[in-house]
Amino acid sequence: MNPQKIALRLDDLHVSLAGHGVLHCIEMSFAAGRWTSIVGPNGAGKSTLLKALAGLLPTTGLLFLFDQALMAMDRKQRAQQLSWLGQNESASDDLCVWDVVMLGRMPHQDWLAAPDAHDHAVVETALKATQAWDWRERSLGQLSGGERQRVLLARAMAVQAKVMLMDEPLANLDPPHQVDWLEQVRCLTSQNTTVISVLHEVGMALHADDMVVMQAGRVVHQGACADAATHRAVEAVFDKRIAIHPLDGQWVAVPKLSS
Repeated sequence: MNPQKIALRLDDLHVSLAGHGVLHCIEMSFAAGRWTSIVGPNGAGKSTLLKALAGLLPTTGLLFLFDQALMAMDRKQRAQQLSWLGQNESASDDLCVWDVVMLGRMPHQDWLAAPDAHDHAVVETALKATQAWDWRERSLGQLSGGERQRVLLARAMAVQAKVMLMDEPLANLDPPHQVDWLEQVRCLTSQNTTVISVLHEVGMALHADDMVVMQAGRVVHQGACADAATHRAVEAVFDKRIAIHPLDGQWVAVPKLSS
C-alpha cells in the first residue's frame, strides 16, 4: 500500500441534529487499503460519524473522497466509490436474495438497463463469499436475522466500491460467521479496498489495522490497533472497565469487574 494514499479526509467536520451538536471538530484521515474500526461508549457519535462519511447527513466542514469533495460528486459517482451497510438496513421482504444483492450493481448500470454477464458474475461471487448462495431463490422475509445480515453484506460487496462503510456488521452473526466476516474484510483490504466499521465488540475491533476511539462526539485517539497508546485510549473511554491484553498473538479486551 502507498502510505500517502488517503481514501477519506475530514477537515473541521461538525454535525448537528435537531439543533443539537453531535460531532465536534473532527479532523482525521483514513489510509486507503486499510481496515479502520471505530469504537467508543454508547452515545459517542460512532454511527453519526459513519453516516457523515457516507454523505447521509448534513455537515459543516470539508469531507474529501480520494481528494474530491464528497458532496460535489454526482450521486452515481459517489455510489460507485462508497458502499454502505447500516444498522437495521431495510429491504423488501418479498424480494428474492438474488435480486437484493443485484441492487448493489445499480450504481454501475444505465437507467433501466438489464444486468449484464459481469453483474451476474459479481453477484454470484458476493453470495458465495458470504455463504448465502444456497438461498439465492428464497425471499428475504424467509431468512433469519443472521442470514439476512449476510445477504445485506453481499449486497454491499457487490458494489465493488473502493470504500466500504459498515455500521455494526456483526449484528445477529454467530461466532463462526463473525470469523468469516473478518476473513472477508482481510480479503477486501488485500484488494486495496478501504474498510471502515463501527463495532461494539472491542475484541473484534482490535483485529483491524487502525482504530478510531470516540467519546462525546469527538475523536480522542486514532492509531494502530497494536499500539499501546490505542489500548490506553480504549480503556479510558470505557472508564477502565475493560483491559486489553495479548493472547496467542492477538489482542483481547477483558471485562474488569468493580471491586
